[in-house]
Amino acid sequence: MTTSPDRVVDVAAVAEQPLAPPSANGGLTDVFRRRYLLKLLVQKELQARYQGSALGLLWSYVQPMVRFLMYFLVLGLILGLHHSVKNYAIHIFSGMTVVHYFTETFSSGTRAIVRNSAIVKKMAMPREMFPVASVIVSAIHVFPQMIILIVGAFFTGWVPTLGGVAAMMMSLLIITVLGTALALLFSALNVFFRDFQNIVQTLTIFTTWIVPMIYPFATFAHGTAKHPLLYYIYLADPLAPAVLLMQKAVWLPTFMKGPIGYPDVPNHLWLLSFCTLGACLGILLVCQLAFTRLENRIAERL
Repeated sequence: MTTSPDRVVDVAAVAEQPLAPPSANGGLTDVFRRRYLLKLLVQKELQARYQGSALGLLWSYVQPMVRFLMYFLVLGLILGLHHSVKNYAIHIFSGMTVVHYFTETFSSGTRAIVRNSAIVKKMAMPREMFPVASVIVSAIHVFPQMIILIVGAFFTGWVPTLGGVAAMMMSLLIITVLGTALALLFSALNVFFRDFQNIVQTLTIFTTWIVPMIYPFATFAHGTAKHPLLYYIYLADPLAPAVLLMQKAVWLPTFMKGPIGYPDVPNHLWLLSFCTLGACLGILLVCQLAFTRLENRIAERL
Protein backbone atom coordinates (compact mmCIF):
# COMPACT_ATOMS: atom_id res chain seq x y z
CA MET A 1 0.00 0.00 0.00
CA THR A 2 1.40 3.38 -1.00
CA THR A 3 1.25 6.52 1.09
CA SER A 4 1.51 10.03 -0.28
CA PRO A 5 4.32 12.28 0.98
CA ASP A 6 1.73 14.65 2.43
CA ARG A 7 0.20 11.83 4.43
CA VAL A 8 3.64 10.85 5.83
CA VAL A 9 4.26 14.41 6.97
CA ASP A 10 0.84 14.56 8.67
CA VAL A 11 1.46 11.35 10.61
CA ALA A 12 4.89 12.55 11.75
CA ALA A 13 3.44 15.86 12.90
CA VAL A 14 0.72 14.10 14.87
CA ALA A 15 3.23 11.74 16.49
CA GLU A 16 5.21 14.70 17.82
CA GLN A 17 2.18 16.23 19.53
CA PRO A 18 1.88 15.77 23.34
CA LEU A 19 -0.60 13.19 24.50
CA ALA A 20 -4.01 14.59 25.40
CA PRO A 21 -5.29 13.88 28.90
CA PRO A 22 -7.84 11.07 29.04
CA SER A 23 -10.51 13.13 30.76
CA ALA A 24 -12.41 14.29 27.68
CA ASN A 25 -13.40 17.25 29.80
CA GLY A 26 -16.11 19.63 28.70
CA GLY A 27 -16.59 21.36 32.03
CA LEU A 28 -19.70 21.25 34.18
CA THR A 29 -21.93 20.82 31.14
CA ASP A 30 -20.13 17.58 30.34
CA VAL A 31 -20.77 16.37 33.89
CA PHE A 32 -24.52 16.65 33.49
CA ARG A 33 -24.41 15.14 30.01
CA ARG A 34 -23.03 12.05 31.74
CA ARG A 35 -25.77 11.88 34.33
CA TYR A 36 -25.59 8.10 34.56
CA LEU A 37 -21.96 8.21 35.71
CA LEU A 38 -22.81 11.02 38.10
CA LYS A 39 -25.64 8.96 39.58
CA LEU A 40 -23.32 5.98 40.08
CA LEU A 41 -20.73 8.19 41.77
CA VAL A 42 -23.33 9.67 44.13
CA GLN A 43 -24.51 6.18 45.05
CA LYS A 44 -20.89 5.15 45.69
CA GLU A 45 -20.36 8.17 47.96
CA LEU A 46 -23.48 7.37 49.98
CA GLN A 47 -22.62 3.69 50.32
CA ALA A 48 -19.04 4.45 51.34
CA ARG A 49 -20.16 6.95 53.97
CA TYR A 50 -22.55 4.54 55.68
CA GLN A 51 -20.77 1.27 55.02
CA GLY A 52 -21.06 -1.00 58.04
CA SER A 53 -23.46 1.41 59.75
CA ALA A 54 -26.60 0.08 61.41
CA LEU A 55 -28.52 3.37 61.17
CA GLY A 56 -27.26 4.39 57.73
CA LEU A 57 -29.00 7.51 56.42
CA LEU A 58 -30.77 7.96 59.77
CA TRP A 59 -27.53 9.51 60.98
CA SER A 60 -28.52 12.51 58.84
CA TYR A 61 -31.34 13.04 61.33
CA VAL A 62 -29.44 12.12 64.50
CA GLN A 63 -26.37 14.30 63.99
CA PRO A 64 -28.18 17.61 63.30
CA MET A 65 -30.48 16.99 66.25
CA VAL A 66 -27.52 16.41 68.58
CA ARG A 67 -25.78 19.51 67.20
CA PHE A 68 -28.92 21.57 67.68
CA LEU A 69 -29.44 20.36 71.26
CA MET A 70 -25.84 21.21 72.11
CA TYR A 71 -26.21 24.80 70.90
CA PHE A 72 -29.68 25.24 72.36
CA LEU A 73 -28.81 23.86 75.79
CA VAL A 74 -25.60 25.87 76.14
CA LEU A 75 -26.62 29.13 74.48
CA GLY A 76 -30.37 29.04 74.89
CA LEU A 77 -30.87 27.66 78.38
CA ILE A 78 -27.57 28.15 80.21
CA LEU A 79 -26.78 31.60 78.77
CA GLY A 80 -30.47 32.52 78.60
CA LEU A 81 -30.67 33.59 74.95
CA HIS A 82 -34.06 31.90 74.58
CA HIS A 83 -35.48 34.68 76.79
CA SER A 84 -34.23 37.49 74.55
CA VAL A 85 -34.80 35.80 71.16
CA LYS A 86 -38.29 34.58 70.36
CA ASN A 87 -38.49 30.94 69.26
CA TYR A 88 -34.73 30.71 69.66
CA ALA A 89 -34.73 27.01 68.79
CA ILE A 90 -36.12 27.73 65.30
CA HIS A 91 -33.79 30.71 64.91
CA ILE A 92 -30.65 28.72 65.61
CA PHE A 93 -31.68 25.63 63.66
CA SER A 94 -32.65 27.59 60.52
CA GLY A 95 -29.18 29.14 60.49
CA MET A 96 -27.53 25.84 61.36
CA THR A 97 -29.17 24.11 58.39
CA VAL A 98 -27.69 26.60 55.94
CA VAL A 99 -24.27 26.71 57.63
CA HIS A 100 -23.99 22.91 57.84
CA TYR A 101 -24.96 22.56 54.16
CA PHE A 102 -22.15 24.95 53.21
CA THR A 103 -19.47 23.44 55.45
CA GLU A 104 -20.36 19.90 54.39
CA THR A 105 -20.25 20.88 50.71
CA PHE A 106 -16.99 22.79 51.06
CA SER A 107 -15.20 20.16 53.15
CA SER A 108 -16.29 17.02 51.31
CA GLY A 109 -15.88 18.70 47.92
CA THR A 110 -12.28 19.67 48.75
CA ARG A 111 -11.39 16.02 49.44
CA ALA A 112 -13.40 14.61 46.52
CA ILE A 113 -10.66 14.10 43.93
CA VAL A 114 -8.01 12.83 46.36
CA ARG A 115 -10.55 10.46 47.92
CA ASN A 116 -11.34 9.02 44.47
CA SER A 117 -7.76 9.01 43.18
CA ALA A 118 -7.95 5.38 41.98
CA ILE A 119 -10.89 6.20 39.71
CA VAL A 120 -9.36 9.48 38.54
CA LYS A 121 -6.17 7.74 37.36
CA LYS A 122 -7.96 4.92 35.52
CA MET A 123 -11.15 6.32 33.97
CA ALA A 124 -11.64 8.95 31.29
CA MET A 125 -14.31 11.17 32.81
CA PRO A 126 -14.67 14.85 33.70
CA ARG A 127 -12.74 15.55 36.89
CA GLU A 128 -15.45 18.00 37.92
CA MET A 129 -17.75 15.05 38.45
CA PHE A 130 -16.17 14.23 41.82
CA PRO A 131 -16.73 17.58 43.59
CA VAL A 132 -20.18 17.86 41.96
CA ALA A 133 -21.10 14.42 43.32
CA SER A 134 -20.01 15.58 46.79
CA VAL A 135 -22.28 18.62 46.49
CA ILE A 136 -25.22 16.39 45.57
CA VAL A 137 -24.52 14.08 48.52
CA SER A 138 -24.45 17.12 50.82
CA ALA A 139 -27.78 18.26 49.38
CA ILE A 140 -29.24 14.83 50.12
CA HIS A 141 -28.06 15.14 53.72
CA VAL A 142 -29.56 18.61 54.16
CA PHE A 143 -33.01 17.29 53.24
CA PRO A 144 -33.60 15.58 56.64
CA GLN A 145 -32.54 18.78 58.39
CA MET A 146 -35.06 20.76 56.36
CA ILE A 147 -37.79 18.31 57.40
CA ILE A 148 -36.86 18.73 61.08
CA LEU A 149 -36.79 22.52 60.69
CA ILE A 150 -40.17 22.72 58.95
CA VAL A 151 -41.87 20.37 61.42
CA GLY A 152 -40.46 22.35 64.36
CA ALA A 153 -41.54 25.66 62.82
CA PHE A 154 -45.01 24.28 62.11
CA PHE A 155 -45.54 23.47 65.78
CA THR A 156 -44.51 27.03 66.76
CA GLY A 157 -47.06 28.68 64.49
CA TRP A 158 -45.38 28.77 61.10
CA VAL A 159 -47.65 28.84 58.05
CA PRO A 160 -46.03 28.27 54.62
CA THR A 161 -46.39 31.00 52.03
CA LEU A 162 -45.27 31.30 48.42
CA GLY A 163 -42.81 34.04 49.35
CA GLY A 164 -41.42 31.92 52.18
CA VAL A 165 -40.89 28.90 49.94
CA ALA A 166 -39.19 31.14 47.36
CA ALA A 167 -36.86 32.56 50.05
CA MET A 168 -36.04 29.04 51.20
CA MET A 169 -35.20 27.90 47.67
CA MET A 170 -33.09 31.01 47.01
CA SER A 171 -31.14 30.39 50.23
CA LEU A 172 -30.31 26.81 49.23
CA LEU A 173 -29.51 27.87 45.66
CA ILE A 174 -26.94 30.43 46.83
CA ILE A 175 -25.21 27.83 48.99
CA THR A 176 -25.29 25.24 46.20
CA VAL A 177 -23.66 27.56 43.66
CA LEU A 178 -21.07 28.88 46.11
CA GLY A 179 -20.31 25.42 47.49
CA THR A 180 -19.88 23.99 44.00
CA ALA A 181 -17.52 26.81 43.03
CA LEU A 182 -15.30 26.42 46.08
CA ALA A 183 -15.40 22.62 45.87
CA LEU A 184 -14.12 22.79 42.28
CA LEU A 185 -11.24 25.11 43.08
CA PHE A 186 -10.12 23.56 46.36
CA SER A 187 -10.49 19.95 45.17
CA ALA A 188 -7.94 20.71 42.45
CA LEU A 189 -5.62 22.65 44.78
CA ASN A 190 -5.80 19.85 47.34
CA VAL A 191 -4.27 17.47 44.79
CA PHE A 192 -1.10 19.56 44.71
CA PHE A 193 -0.97 20.58 48.38
CA ARG A 194 -2.87 18.41 50.87
CA ASP A 195 -2.71 21.30 53.35
CA PHE A 196 -5.77 22.78 51.64
CA GLN A 197 -8.14 20.28 53.25
CA ASN A 198 -6.84 21.40 56.65
CA ILE A 199 -7.14 25.04 55.60
CA VAL A 200 -10.76 24.43 54.67
CA GLN A 201 -11.47 22.73 58.01
CA THR A 202 -10.00 25.78 59.75
CA LEU A 203 -12.01 28.26 57.67
CA THR A 204 -15.29 26.49 58.37
CA ILE A 205 -14.81 27.09 62.11
CA PHE A 206 -15.57 30.78 61.52
CA THR A 207 -18.82 30.21 59.61
CA THR A 208 -20.85 29.86 62.80
CA TRP A 209 -19.92 33.37 63.90
CA ILE A 210 -19.94 35.35 60.65
CA VAL A 211 -23.65 34.73 60.06
CA PRO A 212 -26.70 35.54 62.24
CA MET A 213 -27.08 32.00 63.61
CA ILE A 214 -26.09 32.23 67.28
CA TYR A 215 -27.30 35.84 67.52
CA PRO A 216 -30.17 37.55 65.65
CA PHE A 217 -29.43 39.96 62.84
CA ALA A 218 -31.20 42.76 64.72
CA THR A 219 -28.52 42.60 67.44
CA PHE A 220 -25.78 42.95 64.85
CA ALA A 221 -27.64 45.77 63.05
CA HIS A 222 -27.96 47.78 66.26
CA GLY A 223 -24.35 47.10 67.18
CA THR A 224 -23.04 48.39 63.84
CA ALA A 225 -25.37 51.39 63.54
CA LYS A 226 -22.37 53.70 63.89
CA HIS A 227 -20.14 51.53 61.70
CA PRO A 228 -21.84 51.25 58.29
CA LEU A 229 -18.72 49.90 56.58
CA LEU A 230 -18.68 46.89 58.92
CA TYR A 231 -22.39 46.39 58.24
CA TYR A 232 -21.88 46.21 54.46
CA ILE A 233 -18.79 43.99 54.78
CA TYR A 234 -20.88 41.59 56.83
CA LEU A 235 -23.60 41.45 54.17
CA ALA A 236 -20.99 40.96 51.44
CA ASP A 237 -20.45 37.46 52.83
CA PRO A 238 -22.73 35.23 50.68
CA LEU A 239 -23.56 33.07 53.69
CA ALA A 240 -25.22 35.96 55.55
CA PRO A 241 -27.99 36.61 52.97
CA ALA A 242 -28.53 32.85 52.63
CA VAL A 243 -29.09 32.49 56.39
CA LEU A 244 -31.30 35.58 56.49
CA LEU A 245 -33.45 34.22 53.67
CA MET A 246 -33.96 30.96 55.55
CA GLN A 247 -34.84 32.82 58.74
CA LYS A 248 -37.23 35.09 56.86
CA ALA A 249 -38.88 32.01 55.38
CA VAL A 250 -39.15 29.89 58.54
CA TRP A 251 -38.24 31.67 61.78
CA LEU A 252 -39.62 35.22 61.58
CA PRO A 253 -43.14 34.16 60.47
CA THR A 254 -43.50 32.10 63.69
CA PHE A 255 -44.02 35.31 65.70
CA MET A 256 -44.33 38.16 63.16
CA LYS A 257 -47.59 38.38 61.24
CA GLY A 258 -46.99 41.68 59.48
CA PRO A 259 -44.33 42.90 57.02
CA ILE A 260 -40.78 41.80 57.82
CA GLY A 261 -38.08 44.43 57.46
CA TYR A 262 -35.17 46.16 59.12
CA PRO A 263 -33.73 45.50 61.69
CA ASP A 264 -34.90 41.87 61.60
CA VAL A 265 -33.59 41.57 58.03
CA PRO A 266 -31.71 44.07 55.85
CA ASN A 267 -33.61 46.48 53.67
CA HIS A 268 -34.08 45.15 50.13
CA LEU A 269 -33.12 41.59 51.13
CA TRP A 270 -34.35 40.20 47.82
CA LEU A 271 -32.22 42.65 45.81
CA LEU A 272 -29.24 41.72 47.98
CA SER A 273 -29.98 38.03 47.42
CA PHE A 274 -30.08 38.31 43.63
CA CYS A 275 -26.83 40.30 43.68
CA THR A 276 -25.31 37.61 45.90
CA LEU A 277 -26.46 34.85 43.55
CA GLY A 278 -24.97 36.74 40.59
CA ALA A 279 -21.67 37.12 42.45
CA CYS A 280 -21.67 33.39 43.28
CA LEU A 281 -22.24 32.54 39.62
CA GLY A 282 -19.27 34.75 38.75
CA ILE A 283 -17.17 32.95 41.37
CA LEU A 284 -18.29 29.63 39.87
CA LEU A 285 -17.11 30.72 36.42
CA VAL A 286 -13.70 31.79 37.76
CA CYS A 287 -13.30 28.56 39.73
CA GLN A 288 -14.25 26.49 36.67
CA LEU A 289 -11.60 28.28 34.59
CA ALA A 290 -8.99 27.71 37.32
CA PHE A 291 -9.98 24.05 37.57
CA THR A 292 -9.58 23.65 33.80
CA ARG A 293 -6.06 25.11 33.98
CA LEU A 294 -5.06 22.68 36.72
CA GLU A 295 -6.89 19.62 35.45
CA ASN A 296 -4.27 18.35 33.01
CA ARG A 297 -1.78 17.89 35.87
CA ILE A 298 -4.13 16.21 38.34
CA ALA A 299 -3.62 12.59 37.26
CA GLU A 300 0.17 12.80 37.29
CA ARG A 301 0.22 14.43 40.75
CA LEU A 302 -2.00 11.70 42.17
